[in-house]
Amino acid sequence: MIDNYDRFVGQVLDKRYKIERVLGVGGMAVVFLAYDALMKRPVAVKMLKDDIAFDEQAVRRFINESKAVAMLSHPNIVNIYDVSVKENCKYIVMEYIEGITLKNYMTRRGRLSFRETVSYSEQILRALEHAHAKNIIHRDIKPQNIMLLKNGQIKVTDFGIAKLPNAETLTTTDKAIGTVYYISPEQASGKPIDQRSDLYSLGVVMYEMTTGRLPFYADSPISVALMQVNDAPPAPRSIDEGIPQGLEQIILSAMEKNPALRFESASQMLRQLQRLRSDPNIVFKPSRKLTQARRAEQKAAAARERRENHKPSRSMFPIIMGVATALLLVMIVAGWYVIDNLLFADTSNLLSIKVPTVTGNLYRGGDVAELGFDPQYYSVNVEYKYDPDTAPNTIIEQEPEGGITKKVVANTQRVAVTLTVSRGAETVTLGDYTIMEARGVEAALRTMGFVVKTETVYSDVVQTGYVASTMPAPGSVVNIGDTIMLYVSRGENIKYILAPDFKGLSEVEAAAELKKSGLTLGTVTYKNSNRPAGTVLEQSITPYEQVPQKATTVDFVVSGGPAYGILALPDLTGMSLEQAKLTLAEYDLALSVGGQVTSDVGIGLIVEQDPPHNTDLRDGTYTTVTVKISGGPDYRAPEETTAPADETTAPTDETTAPTAETTTPTAETTKTPFPIPLT
Repeated sequence: MIDNYDRFVGQVLDKRYKIERVLGVGGMAVVFLAYDALMKRPVAVKMLKDDIAFDEQAVRRFINESKAVAMLSHPNIVNIYDVSVKENCKYIVMEYIEGITLKNYMTRRGRLSFRETVSYSEQILRALEHAHAKNIIHRDIKPQNIMLLKNGQIKVTDFGIAKLPNAETLTTTDKAIGTVYYISPEQASGKPIDQRSDLYSLGVVMYEMTTGRLPFYADSPISVALMQVNDAPPAPRSIDEGIPQGLEQIILSAMEKNPALRFESASQMLRQLQRLRSDPNIVFKPSRKLTQARRAEQKAAAARERRENHKPSRSMFPIIMGVATALLLVMIVAGWYVIDNLLFADTSNLLSIKVPTVTGNLYRGGDVAELGFDPQYYSVNVEYKYDPDTAPNTIIEQEPEGGITKKVVANTQRVAVTLTVSRGAETVTLGDYTIMEARGVEAALRTMGFVVKTETVYSDVVQTGYVASTMPAPGSVVNIGDTIMLYVSRGENIKYILAPDFKGLSEVEAAAELKKSGLTLGTVTYKNSNRPAGTVLEQSITPYEQVPQKATTVDFVVSGGPAYGILALPDLTGMSLEQAKLTLAEYDLALSVGGQVTSDVGIGLIVEQDPPHNTDLRDGTYTTVTVKISGGPDYRAPEETTAPADETTAPTDETTAPTAETTTPTAETTKTPFPIPLT
């Protein structure tokens, strides 16, 4: 099923939302994880499934959801960012939530604790309080529409059938919409609804969280709906005496059949829960409204009982005599008719006809003469019925039975015969029930006449409690009465293992151990270290702790060796000044020429540099590299002399006076002559 939507992975919707992977498939829509390139954040894209993308009611529900949530802004309600209802692609862009449905969580955990029940219920009530303030009624509160995040936060989702303010009158099908296991009595019976209908559904959710089971369950959805309307749920404390009495009172008050006896608002119910959280042993006093209603019900019941016990006595004798007289007259007339026919009929025209026995024969349709029924004497009526034990077109029954002799008036009467012919087993094409809630599917198949068996299986893609597959497969032709096997998802098969210690292993060894353990490689970061290059230094999971096998990603810090990460100054010797400038530009360094030296290296090439090559540049100490260039082997650096100053003292004994050849330097000789340009 999910493979059908893998084609969207990698596509970019509206030049903005890049589809990364399929998150799940539901009855109406498929949900993708996508990346919003404009806002630079992950989002969830809920897209209508191909087979209902042009269904008017489905599209209306889809748009309804976007309108409802667009009016809301609350931390306990999923946010909607964008909506697209184009002809070929209809989707809603929503806040991406990392978590599981409350239904999945309840299936795994069973009964929830008092603390969890109160915490989750308070958050749902805050969401409903906000929605009801905007005159929006959710109409489908159930654990499947409530997301639970890792931090314990609740998010209410799926406002697809919400009743909006100023909405059009509900259709007949809309009135009872919702899931029958959580639906309010007024929804089930098609009566007007208000915000108290959501409180009833929440009461059912709290009942299930507290007791671990639903208050009403039957083989068919219709039976469950009738129980919602007529039956009182078993008290939660009759299932578990450890449930606080105050919590039971809140649940049963929310589930009152009469909306007038429920909490008036989400705010009122929230206040009761907050009092209960502060004092779990609290017992609430019945409200005056509830007490008055109970008394009124008792008085009405007593009045009905008195009326039934004191009905005026009326004799049935006249009625009985009238009926008996009429019956007697009919019998007299009928008897006279029979006697007249027997005594005075012309028996010369009577024929005795023996009815042939055809049960078990094949009926080929059309002409019945080949079965022995001459149209001159018989009037044959053929009826069909499904019979899985008889081959098609076989005559199952006949009326009258074969061998019986009938008398008829020649040329006037014919023997009336009815043949019942088998159609064989009734066959239907099995629908696709995958990704649908198992309890509803089971009830629907039983109503159709199938025998249904269920078996739980692990599934990584189908949420808990929903059908993962069927046997026979969807599309198979099956006989009514056959056994249908439903394979129901029990969620992911999460196995826990002891986290290995990867430290000290090489990258190759760590990769092999990861594969062996069933863990996933995450991010690998390299750092400078005296350990050999490729040695694992750190890991993101604590060694020897229990971790989920498939869901765990391991990040590593790996040694890059002693020289890893060092930004070393390159060796410039032998380069021309132009080459050196280009090389240093890559390091954001400037070049400075510090003079010429005598060297066998080619004239104009660099022979010295400061700082030397391999100097670590990471600390940003150096901004300029000073070089000296070769002047050739015959180059002699000019002597630096200066004119005698007043401060010059007479030469000592160790210093000889300048010879005649030595002259005072002129302005020209003080310049340093370079044979080539330095720039």
